[in-house]
Amino acid sequence: MSDEVLYESRDGIAEITINRPEKYNTFTHEVIDQLHAAWLRFSAGDDRVAILAGAGEKAFTAGANLKDIPHDLFRAIPGIGVPVHKPVIAAVAGLVVGGGLVFLQMADLAVAADNTRIAYPEAKVGFAGGLVASLAARIPHKIAMELLLTGDFIDAGRAYEIGLVNRVVPVGQQLAVARELARKIADNAPRVISLLKDFVGEVIPKGPTEAAGIARARVLDDINASADFVEGIEAFHAKRPPVFTGR
Repeated sequence: MSDEVLYESRDGIAEITINRPEKYNTFTHEVIDQLHAAWLRFSAGDDRVAILAGAGEKAFTAGANLKDIPHDLFRAIPGIGVPVHKPVIAAVAGLVVGGGLVFLQMADLAVAADNTRIAYPEAKVGFAGGLVASLAARIPHKIAMELLLTGDFIDAGRAYEIGLVNRVVPVGQQLAVARELARKIADNAPRVISLLKDFVGEVIPKGPTEAAGIARARVLDDINASADFVEGIEAFHAKRPPVFTGR
């Protein structure tokens, strides 16, 4: 994994960082691929809790690179692109825009620096992905609709008032506070934590794009783990016709 996404394991806690601070941590195709790989690593590994952050204090992420939009954002979202049965904490600062709000809403807990500004501007740019629809299952309906339909920013204080974040802290302290929460969770019984996360996940309604993303990810994972996939790659490199078996 290159350095557009960092993965560091700290005593049972994974810290996953979008590492493009000079570009406001915008999403590229490489970032999506590397976040997908990071969630696979977290899901399969021994870390009990993950913290997702953006490098620097100017932006958690400013969303997609509009010059080359990665339309497979769902692959990078824990619980959608990759089944994740362990808690995820978002630690955000600065801009949380577009897909950044999707990550924030899907996190189990969130800590926001007091310079955080959140917006979902798709209605202003004429582009829509649909994953954000599940926001209405996580905050009051009319507040979600105001965010989605106006594209206006809200600040960290408002995000706390509507239940989108758990803590608002001085800028620069968001990661430390997220680590404190992660440590408390990591010290608890992991099987109980996973069970509670899964049960809550079954209670929260899923929007159509979220449900479709989960189904699509399962199909893609099955295809990419198949014997035919291995055979196809081997045949390509050997410059021979593949022999597919449907398995």
